[in-house]
Amino acid sequence: MLEGLPPNGATHIMRVGVAESEALSIAEFIGETFDPAEVATSAFEIENRAEGSAWAIEIYFAEAPDEDGVRELIALVSPQAAEEAVFSTLDKKDWVAASLEGLAPVEVGPFVVHGSHDRGRFTANRIDIEIEAALAFGTGHHGTTKGCLAAIAAFGKRRRPARTLDVGTGTGVLAMAAARRFHRPILASDIDRVAVATARENARANRAAPEITFLHAPGLSASDFAARGPYDLILANILLAPLKSIARGLRPLLAPGGTLVLSGLLPSHANAALAAYRAQGLHLVRRRTIEGWTTLELSADAGRPKG
Repeated sequence: MLEGLPPNGATHIMRVGVAESEALSIAEFIGETFDPAEVATSAFEIENRAEGSAWAIEIYFAEAPDEDGVRELIALVSPQAAEEAVFSTLDKKDWVAASLEGLAPVEVGPFVVHGSHDRGRFTANRIDIEIEAALAFGTGHHGTTKGCLAAIAAFGKRRRPARTLDVGTGTGVLAMAAARRFHRPILASDIDRVAVATARENARANRAAPEITFLHAPGLSASDFAARGPYDLILANILLAPLKSIARGLRPLLAPGGTLVLSGLLPSHANAALAAYRAQGLHLVRRRTIEGWTTLELSADAGRPKG
């Protein structure tokens, strides 16, 4: 479970085993305290766990952190975790390779997201997307990505979008899923140049490049967004703060009857995100919570929430 985008070239990491509730709380707190371009957190369940420490929390730093300062912040959530936290350094790409090592394929609806070690294992009727180690996160193994893939699959049961927008594309996994499912034009943007380059290469490797235009852009100010819209399907798998900040800008990009998918939200964030988009005339259609992360489907057409 990811909170933020691990910084490119991260060489410092903090790790500690905690209970699930503490892991999610620390991830939320650290994610809101630091710049997500410099610091990111990952909370996940571990198999070989000590009693009472079913989860682990990892914090990635682009620069050497103030260890005492970080411990003080963590102590506000869990004094014991602050004491037991271990700081270490690692090679520039070690954290990326480790993030994919041994990961099982993720199957959501018609989609299968996997690494190269599982290439060729799936039947022709599945949409298999291969994501290998790279300097951008988005392997499909987090609840945020799974929620978005489920939303894409649900949309596909109703219709094909004329145009799709993927904001904060990361590795491009959502853009590729939409491209392979719908074979219609997609604009995929990210604030991180390395993420854009990585996503472009992934799209080529996954036979999805012809449908996707990749754009390096902070926010939604670039003219390309409006020029290529409006969009029947908009995907935004980022964090609460940027989701709220782009609410006003996203609304005019959504085509009449279109669907907006928001993710990267802890359950405690969902209502705040909803409030920002309700102020723009959008309504909740469906709420999914997968592995402790919430995905929201919104529309300009009022409807009764499904869950």
